[in-house]
Amino acid sequence: MSDAVDVAIVGGGAAGLMAGIWAGRTAPDRRVVVLDGAATLGAKILISGGGRCNVTHDVVDADAFAGASRHAIRKVLRRFDVPATVAFFRDLGVELKREETGKLFPVGDRARDVLDALVAATRAAGVVLVHPWRVETVVRDVRGFLLAGPAGRLAARAVVLATGGRSVPKTGSDGHGYAIARSLGHTVTRLLPALVPLTLPRGHFLTALAGVTVPATLEVRSAAGKRLVAFTDSTLCTHTGLSGPSVLDVSRYFLDARADDPGVQLVANWLPGETPASVDACLQTLGRATPGRRLQARLPERLARALCAEAGVDPSAPGATLTRERRRALAGVLTALALPITGDRGFTHAEVTAGGVPLGELRLETMESRVTPGLFVCGEVCDVDGRIGGYNFQWAWASGCVAGVGVARAAVGA
Repeated sequence: MSDAVDVAIVGGGAAGLMAGIWAGRTAPDRRVVVLDGAATLGAKILISGGGRCNVTHDVVDADAFAGASRHAIRKVLRRFDVPATVAFFRDLGVELKREETGKLFPVGDRARDVLDALVAATRAAGVVLVHPWRVETVVRDVRGFLLAGPAGRLAARAVVLATGGRSVPKTGSDGHGYAIARSLGHTVTRLLPALVPLTLPRGHFLTALAGVTVPATLEVRSAAGKRLVAFTDSTLCTHTGLSGPSVLDVSRYFLDARADDPGVQLVANWLPGETPASVDACLQTLGRATPGRRLQARLPERLARALCAEAGVDPSAPGATLTRERRRALAGVLTALALPITGDRGFTHAEVTAGGVPLGELRLETMESRVTPGLFVCGEVCDVDGRIGGYNFQWAWASGCVAGVGVARAAVGA
């Protein structure tokens, strides 16, 4: 690698490799390099989707994302949508299959196939991949940018910042990209772990049910009782609290809301679609039947018994013996159980980072900085985070493509 290039892409993850591919394809005569500080390239791709890599979702729209405005996110997603993603990977030799959930995986169920295809496409585009080469600082100068790190210094006419966030730091995502963005004049919104398991107090009755999984609705309520957001999906009890798709999806909304309003609550409905009133009415019809037997038709036995105990109800007692007070207590526990969330499992266990560089500081048609011309920003370092199910990868593919094309055209015109 020479000590001067036209385009330096900082970060060799999903967004960085995508930016490299499209920069190389758009300006094949320009010198483009991808720099990554990790010894193993694409580690986050390899561990995603349980080692299968959930490449995208069959339907992706801005409503599945948080952080920046939906309008801004939509503008970027439209430039490289799901059909474009499927066609892109097909051209690389990676066919995708749709599962019942709408998630798209490689037909071989191997994340390695996705990474190998991206790396091969990057090199085929004439882009140089260098790792480990950690970028500690990026400084603007009259000729462009000067990048420096333990491995040396590199001059570049334009830079793409694709460092990722702070999630799963063992893969190399330590959040240093935010410091680089700030040093170049950008602001960074509040950073929180997203798609992260939540914790309950030690000894809470749900922690004794580790391994129990059930569909449930989790709702974030303001201190005033206003419903802010809700997700219904599989919910997993763990020895430290709660996990599963519904928990991961709701986590960033709960954590973000609680940062501004300590009185925010997370409320669980273990019988999605039911209300306290509908359950109370059902309990009144039990007669000689027991609440435990009735609940086991919809809930795992361990959970049914634990919820009854929480409400002070004997699950084996005839329903006709339930007092009005006990009926209503059980109905409330079943459909509106306030969860005393103590925190989360942190960035180590988070799948993505909430917060980052605001899209309002970028030109969305190119992802170029409005603050520092010649700097382009894409991927998780942006203030964009999506639901579980391939949405965050789609943001990486879309924003990486837009940044790659944008930086290449800027380098050609420079």
